[in-house]
Amino acid sequence: MLIRRFSNFGARNFAKVVPNNLKGKSKSSQEWLTRQLRDPYVERAKMMNYRCRSAFKLLEIDEKYGLIKPGHTVIDCGAAPGSWTQIAVKQSNADGASDGKPKGMVIGVDLLQIYPIEHAILFGNSDFLREETQNKLRTTLGDRRLNCVLSDMAPNATGIRALDQENITTLCYSVLRFALLMSSPKASLLMKIWDNGDVPKLEKSISEYYDSVKRVKPRASRDDSSENFILARGFRGIQR
Repeated sequence: MLIRRFSNFGARNFAKVVPNNLKGKSKSSQEWLTRQLRDPYVERAKMMNYRCRSAFKLLEIDEKYGLIKPGHTVIDCGAAPGSWTQIAVKQSNADGASDGKPKGMVIGVDLLQIYPIEHAILFGNSDFLREETQNKLRTTLGDRRLNCVLSDMAPNATGIRALDQENITTLCYSVLRFALLMSSPKASLLMKIWDNGDVPKLEKSISEYYDSVKRVKPRASRDDSSENFILARGFRGIQR
């Protein structure tokens, strides 16, 4: 509902916005600033107290597919600055705002610092790829198992397309392995990917463990971006 409510807001208010403080900035910085000021999702995020525009990507996907429900245990990989964690706290009722509904648990982890988010457990300055970080996450979960694994992680771009694609695919496989070990039956997995030739192979690997796997691109993803999200639902478990 939140997404539809503001559907015409950006076009009406931001189409003619141009920055006036570009002097001395590089061409790429000028392009980024212009795009930010013309982006309606940036303003919506400020209005609704989300830490960044990516909140609307998860809101749209969750609204359509119902990934996070009250009582769910959720991990947000690549959480900084924290907008997906904010959504997960609300949707899982980790804040206890919905009386009579079970309270969830939300964990956020990122290589960068994450400023505190009420009712969320955060591991900033922590590399998800390191075994010691994953051990901390397992310890924090205790006997709980994950109902939803989120990953908005992306590597720092090198400018070398093939290398960047390889790096983000490596991140996705790391998230997948953690999800396979720590998820409960029927759990969901949502992770960012950049379009490349390795994605079909990754999707095939995921489909061995989940009932359905598909690529989704929410409206908040910029049109000129190669960003997509792999959504997997119905975790079947690992055959031993």
